Amino acid sequence: MRAKVREMTKGRPISLIFFFSLPLMVGSVFQQLYMIVDSIIVGRGVGVQALASLGAADWINWMLLWAIHGFTHGFSVLVAEVFGAGDHKRLQKVIGQIVLLSLAVGVVLTVVGLLAIDPLLRLLQTEQSIIGGSRQYLQVLFVGTIIVLGYNMSAAILRCMGDSRTPLAAMVVAAVVNIGLDLLFVLQFHMGIFGAAVATVIAQLCSLLYCLAAMRQLPACCLSREELRPDKPLLRRLFSLGAPTALQNAVIAVGGMVVQFVLNGFGIVFVAGFTATNKLYGVLESAAIAFGYAMTAYMGQNRGAGRTDRIDAGIRAVVTLSAVISVVISVFTIAFGKGLLSLFVSAEEKNAAEVIEIAYHYLFIMSCLLIILFLLHAYRSSLQGLGNMRVPMASGVVELFMRIGVALLLPPLIGREGIFYAEVAAWTGAAVFLVAYYYTHIRRIKAGIDAERKIIKE
Repeated sequence: MRAKVREMTKGRPISLIFFFSLPLMVGSVFQQLYMIVDSIIVGRGVGVQALASLGAADWINWMLLWAIHGFTHGFSVLVAEVFGAGDHKRLQKVIGQIVLLSLAVGVVLTVVGLLAIDPLLRLLQTEQSIIGGSRQYLQVLFVGTIIVLGYNMSAAILRCMGDSRTPLAAMVVAAVVNIGLDLLFVLQFHMGIFGAAVATVIAQLCSLLYCLAAMRQLPACCLSREELRPDKPLLRRLFSLGAPTALQNAVIAVGGMVVQFVLNGFGIVFVAGFTATNKLYGVLESAAIAFGYAMTAYMGQNRGAGRTDRIDAGIRAVVTLSAVISVVISVFTIAFGKGLLSLFVSAEEKNAAEVIEIAYHYLFIMSCLLIILFLLHAYRSSLQGLGNMRVPMASGVVELFMRIGVALLLPPLIGREGIFYAEVAAWTGAAVFLVAYYYTHIRRIKAGIDAERKIIKE
């Protein structure tokens, strides 16, 4: 295996962004695949109650995962900038400090996560019949926090250096391992939810080891003791990039937990249907996330190289790609959604038809408005790549209020299906906020980058 870095400061933006994103899309689909397989095998092999247990754990799990993703994504912005500037000596130092900071963050998140499981499950008023399964699932996953953080760190560094193929290969390996272990632990050894969680952690470990093996081939990732010696100014800079993105994602997850709180009051069957669609939602979002990663690398590298002339072309390219791909995905999911959702529930379950009907209603609403999600990721990641972390963080607050507001206000007015609109309302509010800010301030942002480059040259 060999990592292949790519400069994004030259060439047609639309081709660069598309071909960089393509492996990330496939990799993200494989990542979602092993999460979906967990749910399918647990739902069909153990039952609707077990599927609801996974659903009740979803937002708590995502809060930790998104905090990890936020930290590592923020740290890697500096990697893209330094790589684009061609300063390979400083790049080694930056990567060394990211490793140190990631280890420290991983330890803190592991302890906090494990201590928070029971209070959060009780706060969300999780039903007694499923709370034990949710607790067990989360405990196993949270023990593996440092493994997940290690993979996200290494994948983020590789992406910002223009390598989108290694994270893809790592996810393929993880998906194959996870599916095999799910079948073994859950269906063969009858380990239930515990077995599904253990399979996921082992699969994530395999993806981490694959990325680390590939990184050893890159000179910038061959670190000496000097690079691993704490550099306080650089650590502060990295933390200032990672913390806002982690906070943004945590705030979004808090909104999701409020949705889960409301949802838990609608019964196990409704929770199971909502959970089935949420698992497919990860696949719907895969291409949007991939374009977001591409824009972080693209904008970061061009910012580091002082190529402000390429910024406008980059945003036009990602908007065009987002429009085309989101429409294709929406048509597919509307046409074949019920068949996909039926995979999660055994036809022999007495409530199977009701679960699928609930799930498809939610899936249809999200599919119709999917382009908004794509624009949200495109503009948020573009601003992050340009070094602006505060506005994307503020957009997370907009998401929070929109998601909570709709989840609390709409169901009493139109019935429990009103909660289906909480997610798309959150996308819309945040996307409008980000697009408005981007076009209002882009000239000032480009002028600031030009001024920085002028000072460096002098």
